[in-house]
Amino acid sequence: MGHYVEVESGVKVFVEDVGIGQPVVFIHGWPLNNKSFEMQISEVVQAGFRYIGIDLRGYGKSDKPWSGYDYTTQAADVKAVVDHLGLEQIVLAGFSMGGPIAIRYLTKYGTKGVDKLLLMGAAAPLFTQRDDFNIGMQPAEVDDIIAQIQKDRPAFLAQFADMFFEQEKSEEFLKWFQQLGLEAAAHSTIHSAIALRDEDLRDELAGISLPTAIFHGQKDQICPYELGEELERQIPNAYLVPFADSGHGINGDEPDKFNEELVRFLKGATGPKTD
Repeated sequence: MGHYVEVESGVKVFVEDVGIGQPVVFIHGWPLNNKSFEMQISEVVQAGFRYIGIDLRGYGKSDKPWSGYDYTTQAADVKAVVDHLGLEQIVLAGFSMGGPIAIRYLTKYGTKGVDKLLLMGAAAPLFTQRDDFNIGMQPAEVDDIIAQIQKDRPAFLAQFADMFFEQEKSEEFLKWFQQLGLEAAAHSTIHSAIALRDEDLRDELAGISLPTAIFHGQKDQICPYELGEELERQIPNAYLVPFADSGHGINGDEPDKFNEELVRFLKGATGPKTD
């Protein structure tokens, strides 16, 4: 079932709503939409949970206003969806850019109504380097991405698809992935890239008290694995699941392991599976 939820006057976001049970609210990464979790929907529902997949403003089937691509506004949009659907005891599951949006949600609204946090290849606590933080891209590299989007967005997205995955993908899969990015508005991707470049969540991690799982690819070329290690160090009650054969797109590179660890966490696991 699909919903359109008005998150502010004149702005509606699309929400895919499948199954019954405890809601798992998936927040996608840049520049994708909730379709990027299609390999997780059946697994989540069959395990007895409710899949809630939000197309963030500017992406997928959602409205594409000029403004509102900072983490605080995006988190407010997620809260509007949660409130509109009457969701309780949710699991917040943020991938890539969705990770810092999930963290900002907890900073702004607290843990009431939230049961757990899942961070997947999260672009947090910082996506770009600072004088006192040497993990991630240089801000100038994000500026270059913006310039490439402005010059030839389809070509950039094709290149980005190659960077996204570690495992070889079919030509058809990569075209599908590229199309997900093209469903976003160009201005949305640019403004979100600015947020990724500039926002800093380092002061927001220690206050997270929820059980937290961190899934991260050890060969991630976009959000380095060291970010996952940093999140584990800084978030109390968190555990890190390494994906040794994955790049950034962990749910596409190692889908079986990803889905197994996902369901284990949803059902109450407090650490990664050990052989």
